[in-house]
Amino acid sequence: MPILVGRGRAIVQNPDDAAVLTAWGVPDGQVRLIRGAGVDTQHYTPRPEAGGIPLVLLPARLLWDKGVGEFIEAARRIRAAGLPARFVLAGAPDLANPASVSEATVKAWVDEGVVEWWGHRDDMPETFGASAIVCLPSYREGLPKSLLEAAACGRPIVTTDVPGCREVVLDGDNGYLVPARDVPSLVLALTRLIGDPEQRRLMGERGRLRAEAEFSQQRVCAETLAVYRELLS
Repeated sequence: MPILVGRGRAIVQNPDDAAVLTAWGVPDGQVRLIRGAGVDTQHYTPRPEAGGIPLVLLPARLLWDKGVGEFIEAARRIRAAGLPARFVLAGAPDLANPASVSEATVKAWVDEGVVEWWGHRDDMPETFGASAIVCLPSYREGLPKSLLEAAACGRPIVTTDVPGCREVVLDGDNGYLVPARDVPSLVLALTRLIGDPEQRRLMGERGRLRAEAEFSQQRVCAETLAVYRELLS
């Protein structure tokens, strides 16, 4: 039975969610796809890597379903293999969320030496600029703004082949897609980029072009206003 009636419209951020709504009975003609909230490509701009040991950044609330556990295990394995890399969590626990990682757990990882914890950051362009690779092994998303920002900053991305994340990354083009909850695949993708600065540079450049062409705030605003004009016409 349709959950939208009359002239209403449902806006979704990825095709998978559009398919869910139509399966629930929303007519195709009432569903509009607008991919994310857009990114300010004037504020989030590319900059060269800082140099030194490559830094792998996970920018997200510290929730288990963001793939934080898989990120930590991948960091353990890569460090155990002797590869030069730093791993950083940029985000805070969300203690009101039952999927939150506890602060004690994060501090234990830091004490173990497997990861650095930078906490909540308000200077995300600079944070992305300090990174060499951005990683989000999430189990599912709408369309993560952090990945749009990473692409705009010219950083290669390793993320999961799940709704939302795969909207931002074209596998092998501006990053790599791996199965969710699959640590060996995550390790392989990260290892390939850690050892190949030229590939990181090329993927970052292609990500910036995608951000400008497909995910700019101007484009998203235009698409959103078009829905309102459609309803008012």
